[in-house]
Amino acid sequence: MLLCFFFLTMQTVEETELCFPQLLNSSCKRTMQHPYVSLIIHLTISFISVLTVFLNLLVIISICHFKKLQSPTNILLLSLAISDCIVGFLISFQIAQIDDCWYLGDIICVLYVILDYVITTSSIGTMVLISVDRYVAICYPLYYPTKVTAERARVCVSLFWMCSILYNCVLFRDNLQHPGRYNSCSGECLVFLDYFGGVFDLLSSFICPVTVIIILYVRVFIVVVSQARAMKSHVASVSIQGSVRVTAKKSEIKAAIILGIVVVVFLICTLPYFCITLIAENAAVSASNVTVILFYVNSTLNPLMYALFYPWFRKSVKLIFTLQILKPDSRDNIIV
Repeated sequence: MLLCFFFLTMQTVEETELCFPQLLNSSCKRTMQHPYVSLIIHLTISFISVLTVFLNLLVIISICHFKKLQSPTNILLLSLAISDCIVGFLISFQIAQIDDCWYLGDIICVLYVILDYVITTSSIGTMVLISVDRYVAICYPLYYPTKVTAERARVCVSLFWMCSILYNCVLFRDNLQHPGRYNSCSGECLVFLDYFGGVFDLLSSFICPVTVIIILYVRVFIVVVSQARAMKSHVASVSIQGSVRVTAKKSEIKAAIILGIVVVVFLICTLPYFCITLIAENAAVSASNVTVILFYVNSTLNPLMYALFYPWFRKSVKLIFTLQILKPDSRDNIIV
């Protein structure tokens, strides 16, 4: 999965060298690029990596620091921000592969790929939890405060992460036991997944979760539309108490719409990657370069959407930049 394929590399036969010149008979070929092209690729990857880490760290600090922000929904957003932040670090590994050579060793290669899969699985699992959270809040509002708590959200998130790590370690156990076994030459990072393992992973890690997400959000959309019509027809005749209830319903509907946008953007960014993975005939071909770029950029877009839609995020960022969070009582600030 190389971001650098998005750019023209102007490779020629004469511009090909070896990744490890001392290993003449076993080294992979190294792609030589024009200095300006290489500079643009380095700067672009570095910028995306730093921006992704920085923006998601703001989300992590905001939710972890301010007690008023530690609601069940925000805990799920925290899990998503952690996975997106790790994606930012993973993007920086693409710099090491710009010339089609892997210099970090076979063990690091396997761990890197497994971590990539763990983050992907955790992100999709978090999206499922977000969909369930909004489904219960909109369709069963009376049960939401008692059934969906911050503690239960933390437990669910922790279970998803632990299961994701265990699942992918088992899935790639052969690669962990024999790192570099499937490399055709020195300097290659190739992790193999057999056909049945690939199909099972695709079903369990993408098709089934995405199906659940779509079904839940279709149900949420239907209920939101019906509630919006009901509120519109009765808004003129409600009492003060009714107005409070309407405001509460409006806030829940707004939250559902915002998180729905986050889910839709996630699906738009990830669907092309998994669709190409599904139709790829060669097990070594994971996806095209453009779909990989789109897949990674989703981690950068998420905190930007929070800044656009959530006032609490903008307020917390202001407090972070002005160093107000260093005050002893800053954790209790009401910024919602």
